[in-house]
Amino acid sequence: MLKKLTSNDNYEEVIKKGDWLVDFSASWCGPCRMLEPILEEYSSDVNVLQVDVDEFGDLTMIFGIMSVPTLMAYRDGKLLNKSIGLVDKETIDNLFK
Repeated sequence: MLKKLTSNDNYEEVIKKGDWLVDFSASWCGPCRMLEPILEEYSSDVNVLQVDVDEFGDLTMIFGIMSVPTLMAYRDGKLLNKSIGLVDKETIDNLFK
């Protein structure tokens, strides 16, 4: 199941423990919508957090997100890798290596 970041969540606290795949996306973004079923499938393996760039513009700026979708792989709060654009499950797997 995908977790959507809400205004009640603290981004750093959410990703602090375990493996997290953070998806910076937007509802108007075609590639983001195409990626969603892949993320749904992937969410059975790791936690997936969706961040709407329109709703969380401040967070988007802090992380320098210039294009959506952008995926960021975290392990225990530490950034492992980042990917920009529509990707397949194999590419997402490689973000955690």
